[in-house]
Amino acid sequence: MAAQPSFVSLDDFEKHAYARLDRNALDYYRSGAQDMITVRENQRAFDRIVVRPRVLRDVSTIDMQVTVQGQPISSPICIAPTAMQRMAHPEGECATARASVRKDTCMILSSWSTTSIEDVAASTPNSHAPKWLQLYIYKDREATKRLIERAQDSGYTAIALTVDTPFLGRRLADIRNRFQLPPHLTMANFSDQGKAQVGKANAASAADNASGLAAYVASQIDPTLSWKHVQWVKSVARIPVLVKGILTAEDARLAVDAGVDGIIVSNHGGRQIDTAPATIDVLEEVCRAVAGRVEVYLDGGVRRGTDVFKALALGATAVFLGRPVLWALSYNGEDGVVEMLDMINEELRLTMALAGCVNISDISRDHVRMLAQPRL
Repeated sequence: MAAQPSFVSLDDFEKHAYARLDRNALDYYRSGAQDMITVRENQRAFDRIVVRPRVLRDVSTIDMQVTVQGQPISSPICIAPTAMQRMAHPEGECATARASVRKDTCMILSSWSTTSIEDVAASTPNSHAPKWLQLYIYKDREATKRLIERAQDSGYTAIALTVDTPFLGRRLADIRNRFQLPPHLTMANFSDQGKAQVGKANAASAADNASGLAAYVASQIDPTLSWKHVQWVKSVARIPVLVKGILTAEDARLAVDAGVDGIIVSNHGGRQIDTAPATIDVLEEVCRAVAGRVEVYLDGGVRRGTDVFKALALGATAVFLGRPVLWALSYNGEDGVVEMLDMINEELRLTMALAGCVNISDISRDHVRMLAQPRL
C-alpha cells in the first residue's frame, strides 16, 4: 500500500487536489470571475500586512477559544459554505460536518449542497458545534421559507444570507466546460427537479457561452432583491440572520440598519465581480462602520495561521475557509479536513505565541501594520 503524502502547508492539499479531481469538478472549485485577479488578490493582500510581534511575555499556554453568535468554539477558524462537495469526495458535506465537530468549530452548509440539510445534521448527532445554513433568496419564496424552517427544525443555529449573487459572475472555466453537476448528484435540498438539477436542462435554456450553473441562477435566484428582503428573512427566521457578501462601509451600515445579526466580509471567493477588492483589504473599513454593533467575519484567501492572526487584528471575530476544505476533502475525506484544520490551527497557535498573545482578546490593531497597496 502506497504511503500517504506528507503535507506541511495548505498549499500541499491544493496541489494534491489538482492532480486528483476531474476537470469538471476542479475547474468549478478553483475558478473565479473573468481573469481571476480578485482570486489571486485575496491571498496576495495578506502579504501586504506585517505582524508586529511583542516579546518576553509568558506564552507557555495559548487559548484560542472564541464565541460566534453566542456559541463557544475551539478556535476562530471555521468552515465556509462551498457547494456540491460530493464532487470532491463521496461523503461530501457529511464528512465535512463530522470534521467540524471533531475540531469543535462552526460550519456553514451551502444550500446548494449535494447532501440534504437533514442528512448533514443526522451525521453529527448530539453535537454542540454550531452549524449554520447559507441561503439564497429564490424567486419561489415558499421554497426559500421552507429551507429556513428545515434548518431550524434540524438544529442549525443561524442563517448566512448570500447577498452578492443577483446573477452569477462570468466564470470562464465553467463556460468552457459547460459545467454540469454529475448525473449521479443533485442539489439535495430540493425535490423540484428545476431546482435540484444543474446540467443539460439548465444549459439548454441558457444563452450562448453560459454554464449550466449560470443558467440555473438566472432561472431560480431573484435579481430584484433589496434590503427589505433581508428584513423578510429576519421575519421568517427564529435564529440569527447574517449577510454574506459585504465589501463596503456603506453596505455594512445598511446591513446593521436592516437588523442583521452579523456580517461576513466576502467577495464570493473572487467568483462574482473580478477586480473587486480583496476581503482583507476592506475588513477594517467594514468593522469601523459597524462599530461593534454586530460581529464581523471574513472569508477569502486565508491559507496561513498568520492570515488568521491578521484578520483578527483588523477586527474579525472569526474567519471561514472555503477552497482549502474542498482540497482536504478530496485528499482524505473527513480525516483530510481534520488534518488541514489541525495544521492551520497550529500555525495560528504558533503565530500568537511568537507575537506575544496568549488568548484571542490579546490580538489588537497594534499587532499589524499595512504596507503600501499597489493598484490592481
